[in-house]
Amino acid sequence: MDIRKIKKLIELLEESNIGELEIKEGEESVRIARNSGTTQYFSAPPQGYPAAPPAYAPAPAAAPAAAAAPVAAAPVVTGHVVKSPMVGTFYRSPSPGSPMFIEVGKHVKAGDVICIIEAMKMMNQIEADKTGIIEAILVEDGNPVEFDQPLVTIA
Repeated sequence: MDIRKIKKLIELLEESNIGELEIKEGEESVRIARNSGTTQYFSAPPQGYPAAPPAYAPAPAAAPAAAAAPVAAAPVVTGHVVKSPMVGTFYRSPSPGSPMFIEVGKHVKAGDVICIIEAMKMMNQIEADKTGIIEAILVEDGNPVEFDQPLVTIA
């Protein structure tokens, strides 16, 4: 469903005395409620995608000996960091059978495509903003990424 349609629906809801509105288009649906104090959006996942995993109760507390085990520190990131400009899914190649855009140790120039981030079914090419050598790839292929999350370091 187009974001412009959703914005228009919100405007119509605000201008009327309706407290809740639900629209369905095929597999997608949007529900907007005004009286609850917050606007809520619900969208059915596209066919073929797994549903969100169920939430489980936290595990019981571990034994004191396990709590004393040292925690591994987060890896230290050095060099120039290329961060994600958007929320989406990180891909290292243009398609499943294609070669990877980058590998650790590969030389890249500013403007070279280093990965793709899929957001809302749009493939967005992310380019290196610095010339150098790929020092580390910080995200696994196919994993979700957040806005401003480090993706790659360039030395």
